[in-house]
Amino acid sequence: MAESMLGGLLREKLIGPEQVAASHPREERRAYLNQKYGIRVFESNAESAAAQAADDSLVVLCVKPQRINRVLEELSGTVRPAQLIISIVAGTRIAPISDALDNKLVVRAMPNTPAQIGAGMTVWTGSPETDQSHKAVAGELFKALGRELYVENENMIDMATSLSATGPTYIFMMMEALTDAGVHMGFSREISKELVQQTMLGSTLFAIDSHKHPAELRNMVTSPGGTSAAAIYEMEKGGLRTILSKAVYSAYKRAVELGNKAS
Repeated sequence: MAESMLGGLLREKLIGPEQVAASHPREERRAYLNQKYGIRVFESNAESAAAQAADDSLVVLCVKPQRINRVLEELSGTVRPAQLIISIVAGTRIAPISDALDNKLVVRAMPNTPAQIGAGMTVWTGSPETDQSHKAVAGELFKALGRELYVENENMIDMATSLSATGPTYIFMMMEALTDAGVHMGFSREISKELVQQTMLGSTLFAIDSHKHPAELRNMVTSPGGTSAAAIYEMEKGGLRTILSKAVYSAYKRAVELGNKAS
């Protein structure tokens, strides 16, 4: 996800490669990032932060939640109080980041994987100390990844983690299941995949363009006694709605658990 953010910012020309200092523990990964993007890359998180010591520079935390405590320890004492910190670490709340780095300017965000092609959805919020100028900077950064939505309540970030950030997992699994169903009927896998992907893409674009409720759109294509009605009957009988609801809520609980471990 860090590379997706970097690619989006460079693609939109919001920053130049000379303005970026990143860190990664593996030498081959550092060489790759330097060669592909022309940025400075360091082995140490502290070195990377120290290389961007200006008050108007950003510190972006893009690590697995299981590693955040160690990263915060490494960064302690290297982040300036006037620097804006942006975290996309799943589950990790603003308070422990602020306390560990002695910095009150923290933005917490949750993007998703379509950000890699500029079609992502990022939900974000900021600490009470972040003002409109900080939020404007963060908003521009997230727009480089696709759409962005600011929320007032930090709990909504955990909710977004389970819905929009984990959401591609649900979509990909349904794509896989529908593609397999097409193969079972006799289509080649490539043809079945193309049919499913274009149908899901077109349906999504149509839903956005129509501004109609999904139930209304579903009714538009469901004729009495027709193929859609037969398919819906089987999905309802199988508990598709309940399964999806339970999956989203399970992801939400896990996001909260990860945050509790990092606090």
